[in-house]
Amino acid sequence: MVPTTRRRVLTFAAAATTAAAVRNTIWPARADDEIESHGLSAFGDLAYPADFHHFGYVDPNAPKGGTFSQIGPARQYNQNFLTFNSLNSYILKGDAAQGMELTFAPLMARSGDEPDAMYGLAAAKVRRSADGLTYRFFIRPEAKFHDGSRLTAHDVAFSLNILKEKGHPLITQLLRDFTGAKVADGDSVVATFAPNRARDVPLFVAGLPIFSRAYYATKPFEESTLETPLGCGAYKVGRLEPGRYIEYERVKDWWGTDLPVARGQNNFDIVRFEYYRDREVGFEGFTAGSYLFREEFTSRTWATRYDFPAFREGRVKRDIIPDKTPSGAQGWFINTRRAKFANPRLREALCNAFDFEWTNKTLMWGSYDRTVSVFQNSDMMAEGRPGADELALLEPFRGRVPDEVFGGPYLPPVSDGSGQDRALLRKASQLLNDAGCVIKDGKRILPNGEPIAIEFLIDEPTFQPHHMPFIKNLGVLGIDASLRIVDPVQYRARRDGFDFDVTVDRFNLSDTPGDSLRSFFSSQAAALKGSNNLAGIADPTIDALIDTIIAAPARPALVTACRALDRVIRAGRYWIPHWYKPSHWIAYWDVFGKPPAQPRYFRGIPETWWYDRDKAAKTRRAG
Repeated sequence: MVPTTRRRVLTFAAAATTAAAVRNTIWPARADDEIESHGLSAFGDLAYPADFHHFGYVDPNAPKGGTFSQIGPARQYNQNFLTFNSLNSYILKGDAAQGMELTFAPLMARSGDEPDAMYGLAAAKVRRSADGLTYRFFIRPEAKFHDGSRLTAHDVAFSLNILKEKGHPLITQLLRDFTGAKVADGDSVVATFAPNRARDVPLFVAGLPIFSRAYYATKPFEESTLETPLGCGAYKVGRLEPGRYIEYERVKDWWGTDLPVARGQNNFDIVRFEYYRDREVGFEGFTAGSYLFREEFTSRTWATRYDFPAFREGRVKRDIIPDKTPSGAQGWFINTRRAKFANPRLREALCNAFDFEWTNKTLMWGSYDRTVSVFQNSDMMAEGRPGADELALLEPFRGRVPDEVFGGPYLPPVSDGSGQDRALLRKASQLLNDAGCVIKDGKRILPNGEPIAIEFLIDEPTFQPHHMPFIKNLGVLGIDASLRIVDPVQYRARRDGFDFDVTVDRFNLSDTPGDSLRSFFSSQAAALKGSNNLAGIADPTIDALIDTIIAAPARPALVTACRALDRVIRAGRYWIPHWYKPSHWIAYWDVFGKPPAQPRYFRGIPETWWYDRDKAAKTRRAG
């Protein structure tokens, strides 16, 4: 979810005291075996006290107003980077608009200062049972929907239960240890969980959107539609043109504006998402001022294209923001559901045919480092030989995993940078021969006699230059490889249905990974349409290590288990790693104000920025 916060209230202490008195008359006293808190985290540690005023990375006095516009840098569930035809972003069907999460409020909002902590938004506090299987959320009396109707415990229970039953497969999978929600005495809702539930499931539940039960009483929840759903968040849907743009309007009298988790955020009157199907056209739109903020993902553009008049005149600024979160995994994911990719030696041969060093130097201006791990840029990444703590987890699987798991983790080869490293191609050829894939009549064939043919699937032409040298090297090995570029809607359908040989993707994992790992790496997710397990990983050892991570009693144990998992995944050669950089490249028209501190665990833009009218006036005059 997108965090929300901002705006100072001098009478906060008095108001909090009054509100507490009111709540004490509504909410029953807690049982002796319950633990009451103003927030949640995976291991119970919270940086902010119950009476905190605002997050430390915001300016609580930031002004409201103005517009923030961008090409959306991230998506969730069925949202599409390149187009949209639906406003329902919590189901599998359709291509939803980015930003729809702005229109809903969850029970709790994440802190950008902590790995996984959450604090009360629609819920003022939570009581959890000593065994961690029951969580009782107390709903704020002031919470309401955009039509003025009150947000109640009935709406919360409806929302959680309908998402478990009919939500996007990624949601339903993450809710498998959530057994249901029901309304309790007073204005509270009780969420129950299965024994041995994953550590992060209550956090996931607390971050889900709250829908209006009355609104969906006459409408099917699972429908892909452009009708605006009734929201309860800091923004509501404004103007839109499907496939081109969507605007979200700030709710001026939003009930959550002065809550501690909402001060200093949600400052723009309009948040607008632009859609371009071509990155070159999108960049030209930015230089013309068609939108105001851009995160740059194309190294060639960053290195060579920022010489347009507005940039030279200082009306457009650039900055590099450190990214201290796990960089995740980007690469070509090999669909092992297809029999031709079953042999890991064949998959390793594909890795050897990709010349990262040449690609980085020639196509990307040397801007990137090589990705080697699914936990890249974090302490959860395996390095060197496993220590005693990792070996204790891995020893039970000896004989069922490659021997290399007990040595140094797999690292993709380093080429000579020529674009066609003969030594690596010879090694790739030998790997293919060892896999029974020999050359016949100039073509590489599988053991069953079929020629090896590989189709790379993407939805925009930006990555075409990165594919062609790779495809050429595969041709040297006798493999018939090709690139297919399809429209965004078709791509999404094929990706969700695993109808591809190899495709490019990037995902990020949490700083405190838990049940979400199942969506990326578990046997269950391999068969679940719409899951993030693009490679089709189905390995009982990986399933068991994920369970170990989920059950970790403290962060050191979690880190150890993640390193062990990393070794096994890397030994499987499920993907051809790409590249990463531990920073964000951003460019923006000089019309914004921003706080001096940046949140540690997310970008904080546009959440913590605001529209600076004085800067905007100067920028307009200079132009």
